[in-house]
Amino acid sequence: MMNFLEGEVIYLNKPYGMSSFGALARIRYLISKKIGVKRVKTGHAGTLDPLATGVLILCTGKKTKELDKMLYHSKEYTATLQLGATTPSFDREHTVDHTYPTAHITRELIEETLKQFVGEIQQVPPEYSAVKIDGKRAYKLKRKGETVELKPKTLKIDEIELTGFAPLTKQMSIRVVCSKGTYIRALARDIGKALGSGAFLQTLCRTRLGEVSIDDCITMEDFSEWLERVTSPCSHEPH
Repeated sequence: MMNFLEGEVIYLNKPYGMSSFGALARIRYLISKKIGVKRVKTGHAGTLDPLATGVLILCTGKKTKELDKMLYHSKEYTATLQLGATTPSFDREHTVDHTYPTAHITRELIEETLKQFVGEIQQVPPEYSAVKIDGKRAYKLKRKGETVELKPKTLKIDEIELTGFAPLTKQMSIRVVCSKGTYIRALARDIGKALGSGAFLQTLCRTRLGEVSIDDCITMEDFSEWLERVTSPCSHEPH
């Protein structure tokens, strides 16, 4: 039987459209209600954008002390990019603000261009991100109409693979293995520029965080049923 007050680790497949904090708050509420406490201590490792899905690690109780270690694990993502346009947030949260030529883009050009993103690269985080500027979140400043200037960060892309390209719609799919601090939205922006066009994220899924795969994760829909099993006295569910 799991002891959430003492400390447990939960692997969640975060649903589309929900913030990481929103997912955490929902899980915390369900656990607290189930075990009859006002508020069980809960934290999460590695924030996912609301429009992204996939692996989100949650910890309760004393296990929250291990969250910092989890942030340094490598991550794997799958993403779909729309070429020929950009949005202010580099994903579908905002509408298209600029369009670009795409007639010159071929599968061969994409595969050649992706090679320049492998290894250590410099990346400017998205202006609509949780990066702090003088203690304030960049996205909050942007939403107030303020100018945001972010500095490039060094990060590492271990692998980047083109998994699909549709010449008619100019959509491409990639698989990326990368270090902490990588913004796939910013990578989409930079790939678009490198192709002599523009790009923004259509879909994004974190398929792995450290050793945790998306196949190890519980969906939000199945969580209540899972919680019932792991808190019942006769449960033999592995931790």
